[in-house]
This record gives sequence, structure tokens and C-alpha cells, in this order.
Amino acid sequence: MQDIPEYIKKLRTFIIGKPRNPLDSSIFHKLSLISLFAWVGLGSDAMSSSSYGPQEAYLALGEHFYLAIFVAISIILTIFVISTSYSQIVELFPTGGGGYLVASKLLSPSLGMLSGCALLIDYVLTISISIASGVDAVLSFLPANWQMLKLEIAFFVIIVLILLNLRGIKESVLFLIPIFALFLIAHVILIIYALYFHSANLPTVVSNTSTDVHNVISGVGLSGLLLIIIHSYSMGAGTYTGIEAVSNAVPVMREPRVQTAKRTMNLMAISLAFMAAGLLISYVLYNVAHEPGKTLNAVLFENVTKPWGIFGTYFVIATLISEAGLLFVAAQTGFIDGPRVLANMALDRWVPTKFATLSDRFVTQNGVLIMGISALIMVSLTEGSVAHLVVLYSIAVFITFILSQAGMVRHWWKAKAKVKDWKKRLVVNGVGLIMTVVILMSVILVKFSEGGWITLFIIGAFAGVVLVIRRHYDYVSGLIAELNAKIIVYPSNIYIVKNETPGKVNLEDKTAVLLVNGFNGLGMLALSSIFELFGGVYKNFVFVQIGVIDAGVFKGVDEIKGLQITINRDVDKYVKLVSSYGYYAESYTTIGTDVVDEITKLAPDVLKKFPNAVFFGGQIVIPNETILSRWLHNYTVFASQKKLYAKCIPFVVLPIRVDLECKIPNTAV
Repeated sequence: MQDIPEYIKKLRTFIIGKPRNPLDSSIFHKLSLISLFAWVGLGSDAMSSSSYGPQEAYLALGEHFYLAIFVAISIILTIFVISTSYSQIVELFPTGGGGYLVASKLLSPSLGMLSGCALLIDYVLTISISIASGVDAVLSFLPANWQMLKLEIAFFVIIVLILLNLRGIKESVLFLIPIFALFLIAHVILIIYALYFHSANLPTVVSNTSTDVHNVISGVGLSGLLLIIIHSYSMGAGTYTGIEAVSNAVPVMREPRVQTAKRTMNLMAISLAFMAAGLLISYVLYNVAHEPGKTLNAVLFENVTKPWGIFGTYFVIATLISEAGLLFVAAQTGFIDGPRVLANMALDRWVPTKFATLSDRFVTQNGVLIMGISALIMVSLTEGSVAHLVVLYSIAVFITFILSQAGMVRHWWKAKAKVKDWKKRLVVNGVGLIMTVVILMSVILVKFSEGGWITLFIIGAFAGVVLVIRRHYDYVSGLIAELNAKIIVYPSNIYIVKNETPGKVNLEDKTAVLLVNGFNGLGMLALSSIFELFGGVYKNFVFVQIGVIDAGVFKGVDEIKGLQITINRDVDKYVKLVSSYGYYAESYTTIGTDVVDEITKLAPDVLKKFPNAVFFGGQIVIPNETILSRWLHNYTVFASQKKLYAKCIPFVVLPIRVDLECKIPNTAV
């Protein structure tokens, strides 16, 4: 593997930015989000749902649109119940308590896996529907011949967002603040204006609502009335998506994280409740009816601004453009939280571990790319049809909602002897559970034949693949655990030749530089192989260990320091072991996001001190290797070998069979 050309490195730095220093004590402060920025980056998903959620609920009422008042009250209640329940999740999981972790910890790992699969599908669809809806809004102001470029524009926007997120979360959020502000200001002005100047109509609305209720009960009974309201309430399910985003993204919040996350949740709940309920009530006050080629918001805003003359026309255009912009912003939720869920699942070995690795910008790069590419595929398959995407989108998130609420209900019941206000907390999550179950069941029943089954099929198929991956990792982990037990507990299983001339140290003697990853059976067998193959040729030994900063470590300064302490302790054990046999030994350690890059940086320093050094690395050989096993395991040793070969540095790869079928001498000298 040749070094990357310098012009490629410069181009990457220009687009993505310079690498960040993991030892910079202020790095977490620089990357974290205050509640305002978090509200923009995470709340945009919920806020943008006001572009289609209230509309779907209102249209579902048909001629009984006056019942929208009850739906508006239900929406407000639901928003605050769900947001309050997720605030309790934030308190219980201060390092990040999204649906995946909640279900895994409070229900079972398998249900957590199901929640994670549903969340990942939801976040891919969040990106897809947000971009598709935004492009539709933009094209509504352009000439008709631009319609043929819909997919190309959608692809361009997704690629731009991928690049922004590869730079880092904070940079992407800062870029989107003006769009969010324009949307918020324009919609607040229009809703307040509509409510204020039509407040005199409220008595008429109340009277007509009462008449509508009486007529429905007379015709289909009280149960019929409730079914109409519940149906409308469920069709507006898209309004609530995005509320869980804050609990997933606690790790990127500014300290104190819990307080910042709860403030963000409050901002989101208040703004969303005002926007969704305000639009619904405004629809009723203006007696808004659907017009072909226009959204209900467009019809409403045109009616509201009629007295404003030409200024009103431009104001409506600006407002609708801001809706399109916010829908693009809403895709950020998928790019922020999707990779985080993927990383958490990778740390638990449900998906390939490579999805937990970070780039040198401390971004879960593989996660960002997989979410972006998946969204590109989804938009392509559906041809950017919002009608198709919204059916898929409206189901996935409520599976996670239900599992999260069920987990919290179970927790409060089990902790009732330890938590004073457990009843209050149980009621909040219990009500949230009932609401989310009603919504999910209603959406599935109504939308199943219209494509809802596709979402359930995709989640089920994804879960099946995930189970296969986890089964493989469990198998290999079992073999490694057995190997560690045989080697660490019974060190006589390794072979080390005693130095016949101890005490004489010559740095120009043959030196073996062994790359290790913890003090374990794999490292011990690699060391044993050096002696078995070369006897006492090597008089000096250098042990190199790279501490990998992944999504599990990159949570705070203490975790980074803890990683450094752990790798130093591990290599010291190797140094003491080899020294006890009369050899000179020392260690080199560092931390970073890429093992190969760090080894490449360290190698010249090692060679400067030990000019006759040869690098060694043990490579796991898995029994009955398959395409799947080759994909699931990294080959860092081979990548390091190629890098060092390019610099004319000798590197020997030592095959290590984790099942101990390779011959191991049973006598130590």
C-alpha cells in the first residue's frame, strides 16, 4: 500500500478539515453542543414534521375538521408526555440513553437489538424523507422542466450533508443555524397573526365543534367519535418523530450534559407543541381545504397574508422556502444519531466493529457514510416519492418508542423500593407506553397494505443479518477466551529461550518489535512464535501498543486517560516477562483513531534507537474462515505490513490459530 499522494491529502484537509489532537484537553468542549446548537441540530427533525404531520391529521378528519381541536389538544399532551419520559431516560442514562441502550439494559439485549435495527431504519428514512420533501418544496418555485432533475438535486444535497458531517457535528450545525432561524421566525409570526386576528371566531369554532360532536355521536355513537379522533391522531404520527433524538445524542452535549440535554428537550417540546397545535387550530379558524399541487400550509399562509398585498406573497414564498431548508436541516438527525446507534451496536458486536471507529476528526466516519449511502439508495428506489417514504417512516420510530417506554416502566416497578417518586415516574412512562402503542397499532392497521409491511420486513431482515453477525462474534470470542485461559493461567504453554548472556545490552543487536493489543493469549503466542522460529537471535524486545479511541472511549477526558493507563499497564507486563528471561525490553505506547497511522508514525523513532529492528505482528487465523469472517474482522497487521514495506521496514506476520491447533511447544526453557 503506497502512501496517499500529497495532493489527495490537501484536498481531504480542505474538505474535511485538519486532524484533531486526542490529547487536547479542550477537545470535548470544542466538539460539544450547547442547548441552543443541540436544539438546531436535533430539534430540526421534530420541527420539520410540522410541514406534514398536522396536515395528515387534519385531512384524516374529512368533513369533521372541527374535531381538529381535540386532536390538537391530544398532540400537545403527547408531545409533553413523550418528551418528559425521554427526559427521565436522559437522567437514567447520562452517557446516552437512546432506544437501543434503554431496551438493551432494561428489557433484554435481543429487544435492544430490535430497537437498534428499527432506529437505524428510522434514521435512514429521516434523511430520505427530509431531503425528498425539501426538494419537492424547492421545485414548487422553479420551472416545470426542473422536475426531471429531482433525484439529481436530492443526491447532491445528501452528498453535501455527508461532507459536512465528515467534518464534525458542530461545523454542520453552525452552517444550518440561519435556516432554522428563518423557519422559526416566519412560522411563529404567521401562526400568532392567524390566531390573534381570528380570535373573534373562537366562539363560532367552539359552537361548531360542539355541533359536530353531537352529530357524530348521533350518527355513529361515542365509540365512532373516538375512532375518528384516534384515526386522525395516529395519521399525525410523523409529528412526534425526532423527540427521541436528544436522548441518543447526550454524549455530544456540553457539560453538564444531563442539564443541557433536558434544556434541549424542553426547547424542542415547547416549540413543536406550539407549531403543530398552532397550525391545526389555524386550519380550523381559516376553514382551510386541500388544493391540488399545494400543501395545507401553503393554502393557510396565502389566506393569512392576503391583506398584506405583494409583501404577503413574498413572505409566503420565503416561509415555504424556509420549510424546504428546515427539511434539509432535519436530515441532520439521521447523520448525528444514526452513526451513534450504529457505533453502540458495533461495541456490542451486533454489527461489524468497524462502525465504532472514529476518523481523525473524531467522527464515526463509517457510520456517516453508511447512513448517507443508504439514504441515497432509498431515495433512488422510491424515486424520491414522499408518499411512499412517509409510510415506511411512520412505523419504524414507534417500535423504538414502545420498547423504550416499556423498559422504563419495568425499571420503575423494579426500583420502587429505592426511588421515592417512583409512582410519578411510572405514570409518565406508562402513559407514554399506552400512547405509543395506540399510535403504532393504528398506523400499522391503516397503512399495512400501503407499504407498512415493507418497513416491518426490512427491520425483520436486518435483525436476521444482525443475529448472524453476533453469533459469529460470540463464537470467535469464545475461542479467544479459551485461548486466554490456557495461556495466561498456564504460562508454561508458551516457549521462551533464556538469554545466555544476560546483563549485556547492545541497542544495535537484533531487536524484535512486537505489536500487541493487550496482555492476552494472542500476544503471548506471538511472542512464543518469535522464539520458536528464531531461537535466541533477538536480544532486545520492544513492545508497541496503540490505544484505539473509538466511540466507546470518546466520551470524556477521564475515558481517554483511562485508556492510556490501561495500555501502559498491558505492555509493562510483557516487558517484565521478557526481562525476567535476561533480555533487554522496553515499550512504546500512544493513542489515536487509526492503528496503522500511529504505527507508521512510531516506526522511525523505534528504528532510530534500534537500527537492527524487525517488526512482528500476530494475525488471528479463524478456523473455517468464510467471506463473512473476513469482512467482520480487521486486518490491521497486514495493513501495517504494507505501510512499513513501503518505507523499506521489515515486518513479519505471525499466524495465530485461536483454536490452538497450531503446534505449541509444551516446554519452556
